[in-house]
Amino acid sequence: MKKLNIIATIKDGIAIGMINFLSLLLTTILYFLTIWIPYLNVGTTIAFSSLAAELARGKVINPLFIFDAKYRKNMGEFFILSALMSGGISAGFAFGIIPGIVIAIAWDLAVVLFVDKGLSALEALRESNRLTYGNKWRIFGITFLFGLAVIVIIAIINVIFGIGDVHWLEAIGDIIIVAIALCVVPVACGIDASIYKQLSSGEILGEEPAAPAPAAAPAPEAPKAEAPKTE
Repeated sequence: MKKLNIIATIKDGIAIGMINFLSLLLTTILYFLTIWIPYLNVGTTIAFSSLAAELARGKVINPLFIFDAKYRKNMGEFFILSALMSGGISAGFAFGIIPGIVIAIAWDLAVVLFVDKGLSALEALRESNRLTYGNKWRIFGITFLFGLAVIVIIAIINVIFGIGDVHWLEAIGDIIIVAIALCVVPVACGIDASIYKQLSSGEILGEEPAAPAPAAAPAPEAPKAEAPKTE
């Protein structure tokens, strides 16, 4: 079972997010500006939920991709998938926090697989569970560490720029916090893309390449028969 490298995945996610920073920022703005438009908002929600697949291809995304009509084609199946996920995760939380978290992580890739691979709702859930098997707590660790790092950085900035109750220092701190907040969504999307890329392709970051198999020793040559001596 191949295991995700937590640090390598976070670094890769940051790189993916920063490469697509402006595109993701514009995509997010377009999504929230059009979320109130009936019918169109279903397609944009499906597209926005499957950002990891677009980012995993390694190209800078076009923010207008969320308006592509293909995302509205299977909206009925998407609602079935959403209902199954909501019901299953809610049932998990009814049995305690940990089962709910495990189910949520197990099905984390379902929407991406539904869009990217064209799977049905049940197939997407099964495939997501298969791909995340053995890596659920690593995925949780990646998410937890990223969130913790953001909270710690913001807390440090608040302490540094809040000393002495100086208004212009507080203003600078607020600007820095806004800049960090703007980076959170792209980096979070980048981390999701890195996880999806690794688990769907089987190519795990930081994994040492397998050692080449030793060359087979040459077979010993058969002794040559001596010619008979003639008197």
